[in-house]
Amino acid sequence: MNSFKHIKYIVFLVGTISCLGLGSCSKSDSPYYDYENTVQSYNGSALDYLKAQPAGTFDSLLLVLERYPDLADTLQNAQVTLFAPVNKNFEAAVKYLNITRSNQGKEPIYLNDANGFLLEQLICKYIIRGNRDTEAYINERDGILLTSIIYEYPMHVKYVKLSSSGFVSGGASSLNFSNPYGSVFTQDWVTTIANTVNIKTNNATINILTPIHNFGFDEFTLRLND
Repeated sequence: MNSFKHIKYIVFLVGTISCLGLGSCSKSDSPYYDYENTVQSYNGSALDYLKAQPAGTFDSLLLVLERYPDLADTLQNAQVTLFAPVNKNFEAAVKYLNITRSNQGKEPIYLNDANGFLLEQLICKYIIRGNRDTEAYINERDGILLTSIIYEYPMHVKYVKLSSSGFVSGGASSLNFSNPYGSVFTQDWVTTIANTVNIKTNNATINILTPIHNFGFDEFTLRLND
């Protein structure tokens, strides 16, 4: 091995060891990558997909769906787009609700006994009419307004690219999912990120929300603290 090749080999070896030892070549430290999508398509319904995932992923969402057979049927048979909240999203919302209730001397409330009408309004915002993947948003620079099921609530979806390795918009595709609260001013919106997108089932496209999202778009405590 000549000296030039020897130097190149040493540089390559040092770089490899740095990646392995420091994890700097992985995005796993970001909250946006807590859930890894290893299956881009699933031979079954959206509801089947949720049930097939490891314990601790969608248990809370499935618990809520058990309270609403019509919603479960929608995810089994209808053409929809689901922005799926994970367990951590519900845990945070319930935690903050019950801290508030404890400070007010009230009994705690959980997903299985929360006001049924109000909880249904919140969960429906995550289920959008029509089966759309990122191709539906990619050319819409300002994003688009879409309608949720049952209550016809307008939600906003915008395609974005995450940064990667120092390059802006050089990373994985993601979706900004927002509750506009009827305002045209984005500063009034509450936005979360779908960090895992385009999971295709037989009847739906599923986009999985970042674990740092607070279920209900900051309305959970306000609406359910009756």
